[in-house]
Amino acid sequence: MELYQVRYFLAVASTLNFTRAAEQCNVTQPALTKGVQKLEQELGGPLIFRERQLTQLTDLGKEVLPMLARTLASAETARRRAKEFQRREVAPLKIGLAPSISASLILDLIAEIAKFIPGLHLELREDTAEKLVDLLLEGEINAAIIGDVQDLPARIDDWLLFEERYVAILAPTHRLANRPLIGIDDLRNAVLLERTGCDVAPKIQRSYFPDEPPRLGHCSGHELHLQQMAAAGFGVVLAPEHMPRLPTLKTIPLEGDPVSREVRLLAVQGRRYSPALDAFVKVARLRDWSVEVPGRHMSHATLQQMMGSPPA
Repeated sequence: MELYQVRYFLAVASTLNFTRAAEQCNVTQPALTKGVQKLEQELGGPLIFRERQLTQLTDLGKEVLPMLARTLASAETARRRAKEFQRREVAPLKIGLAPSISASLILDLIAEIAKFIPGLHLELREDTAEKLVDLLLEGEINAAIIGDVQDLPARIDDWLLFEERYVAILAPTHRLANRPLIGIDDLRNAVLLERTGCDVAPKIQRSYFPDEPPRLGHCSGHELHLQQMAAAGFGVVLAPEHMPRLPTLKTIPLEGDPVSREVRLLAVQGRRYSPALDAFVKVARLRDWSVEVPGRHMSHATLQQMMGSPPA
């Protein structure tokens, strides 16, 4: 099956006239008729019924019409995107974020980069750190930002962006909601909501409960579920400071900041960077993350200078 055959058939289907369809496709009527006949041979039956001046679709023609229309539309979209890509009218940038990483951490960087890379097209994907590493290696994403991770493959480059503390997240009606800090005794007497499959639990155990386990309440492997349970008053969630959270919840620091994690940027080693990825990696690595993370902007001059420098 050739795309020109599909185009000829769709023209006949829309006009129900071979002469006008041929004019629409800018071919002779015999050439259009031959193309439709070849398509009919491919599909194993007649698509067009012709009787004197009457032209209609057969039942098979009606059946395959929407599928062939989608096929042609998809092919034309692919051709257009390929041309745009060759002219660099589209600059795709696919970034993976772990569930506990807020998109607000990077959106201001993307906004600045977009001023210097016309056609920047950002795609964000959320998944576990392990899955994001797989997506990187498979080429499905260009970069990833994750929390603590162990045993990265040798092919993965990683850079420390910043370290962030863990805080207590709880309902405004919780008995600890008005405390300026939450300490060891507070947590010992509180019900903690457990995050399954999370490596922060041993850190909390060592820091706050070296001799006895904490009081664990309900559990989930989904961040939103834990926060919804906290909002309902079921207990306290210990979470990274910049993790996305429900606006109805309160955040209170832990006394002494005993638990923290590293937030890291990942990319595939040795793989050629696109201009968009090169700019993102440079800006993310050179940014001063020690200030308040959301809302930090880099000057145009600094960004332009970095983007003109060779890849790191």
